[in-house]
Amino acid sequence: MKNLLFVLVFSLCTSANASAQYEEDVQSIDSIIEALYASISGDAGVERDWDRFKNLFIEGAQLTPTFQNQEGKISFIQWSPEEYIETAGVSLIRDGFYEDEISREVDTYRYITQVFSTYQSKRTKDGEVFARGINSIQLLNDGNRWWVVSVFWSSENEEYPIPSEYLKKN
Repeated sequence: MKNLLFVLVFSLCTSANASAQYEEDVQSIDSIIEALYASISGDAGVERDWDRFKNLFIEGAQLTPTFQNQEGKISFIQWSPEEYIETAGVSLIRDGFYEDEISREVDTYRYITQVFSTYQSKRTKDGEVFARGINSIQLLNDGNRWWVVSVFWSSENEEYPIPSEYLKKN
């Protein structure tokens, strides 16, 4: 019982320290979007700061990539932040991955915000762009900080290029 109590207290302290360490990441729309991109970006072989990544998300958050299969059917996958780390994190670290925001549209009502964040993906920081798309990011401000509620995205292809209004510089 004593060991269980120690583990529980240690976990709570570690979680509180992680939150405090990343407090600046969640103080504004700009800072949480920047932290989201920064936490998944890095060179091949470099471990990501997954504690920073997880700190951005509210409990129950979802990451949802969309895709069109070979038969043309449009579908999606839903991951929790932990499932994203387990599934996508492996290739991000193995292959190297940088994602940059190239444009942003923001709509806010009261404490909810919808961000259409146009992105480009590269294997190295200054490398060639291999993909672009739009992240639809839903945020909540609870009065103390910003939270990512969901990230729902679609990649560009030849048939569906990103519309010019989503490529404007901020």
